Amino acid sequence: MVSEHGAAVLVASNRGPVSYVVRDDGALDSRRGGGGLVSGLSAIGPDADALWVCSALSDGDREAVRRGVGEPGVRMLAIDADVHADAYNGIANSVLWFLHHLLYQTPLEPSFGPEFRRQWEAYRAYNRAFAEALAEEARQGAVVLVQDYHLTLVPGMLRALRPDLRIGHFSHTPWAPDHYFAMLPADIREEIIRGMLGADRLGFLDWRWAHAFMSCANQIDERITAYSPVPSKPKCIEHTVTGRPPVTTTWIDVHALGADGDFLRSRAHQPDVVSRMADLRAQIGDPDRKVIVRVDRTELSKNIVRGLEAYRVLLDTRPEWRERVVHVAFAYPSRQDLAVYRAYTAEVSRLAEEINSAYGTPTWTPVILHVKDDFARSLAAYRIADVALVNPIRDGMNLVAKEVPVVSDDGCVLVLSREAGAWSDLHEDALVVNPYDICETAEALHAALSMQPEERAERTKRLAAAATALPPAQWFLGQVEALRG
Repeated sequence: MVSEHGAAVLVASNRGPVSYVVRDDGALDSRRGGGGLVSGLSAIGPDADALWVCSALSDGDREAVRRGVGEPGVRMLAIDADVHADAYNGIANSVLWFLHHLLYQTPLEPSFGPEFRRQWEAYRAYNRAFAEALAEEARQGAVVLVQDYHLTLVPGMLRALRPDLRIGHFSHTPWAPDHYFAMLPADIREEIIRGMLGADRLGFLDWRWAHAFMSCANQIDERITAYSPVPSKPKCIEHTVTGRPPVTTTWIDVHALGADGDFLRSRAHQPDVVSRMADLRAQIGDPDRKVIVRVDRTELSKNIVRGLEAYRVLLDTRPEWRERVVHVAFAYPSRQDLAVYRAYTAEVSRLAEEINSAYGTPTWTPVILHVKDDFARSLAAYRIADVALVNPIRDGMNLVAKEVPVVSDDGCVLVLSREAGAWSDLHEDALVVNPYDICETAEALHAALSMQPEERAERTKRLAAAATALPPAQWFLGQVEALRG
């Protein structure tokens, strides 16, 4: 029976807004997270009857669930650790992430055998646990916002359990083109698409990713018709799905998440950031040196290795920049439980050392590499950057591209991959590159370093305006209102 006292707005995501650590004395410490969802959910106000459903990720999280410890407005699901590992690392991060970011080395991978099928059962069970929890917690007619590639099956499962709900799904990644998506087994492709189409609305960060999804939906069943009723957005898909009328509509729209300008500007001038700026300037040395900055996780899609190779080409082909530029590269380790990520992180460090060995002098370190996550240090780098290098192979949005212009002190030239979702909003004032072309990227770095201060400042001003057009709270509220409407 549906409760009249359940939540009116629900968010579902793999990672929640809080995590727990067991102290040496056995007590639990809680730590709050940040990000667009946290900002957005807080924006709807304390009287909105909101609930965040997430997974217990750590031993501390599971212990908190076991003890019945939790924060108001958050429900953690203590899904079996082995099931979570198979669903999260086995499917979400090793299959779906690779698929949507075009990362497979196709002569060798993927290979969908019995082990994949076993892990897919775990992914299905993981999604079912979320669907059942949401169905239990939602009041009649509630709005449910399901997040990302970890939970593609939830909308369809939840629709079957609670046809009264208004369900949305938002993809924070790109969506694979239909020919690449077709690498998945046919039944798995259909299960994902039909799972997504259980939603009333599907949101994406860029129209390129939305159109790719619509093309994939058309491919699995000729009875699924994706079209735009008018030339402008949004678009819709007509289809049949369990628990809905014979023909129903899922609306497709784009919400291009922007940077939180007010927060960034305030945070970037706190004392810890100012202190880290001084530390970075001391490492850079000569105050007249130009600074190229990149801030990324060591995620395969971020293309850090090719970025370093482009910098090496710059130093080789444009020797006038030797000792006049420093590349500040923050490469924060990501997914180190996967061997391919550990190898990639090691390659980033190896290449940085190779460049320093080949070109460095007693008074000049060409690459300053940091691998320990430090948000204050990242903001310090944003402020002093002359050039920001954002060259992902493929990226749903890439907020770094939007954050740097917002906090830059003296203006910063953005060298931006055409494959970042942020390209759609920022390409007119960025220097756009093909992420695979290190020679083109090297020439773009040269052009950026050579740009006159006046032009750099004007570009930065326009980039900052575009970057903050849809801040997190507005991004979230827009999706809630669209579902309510």
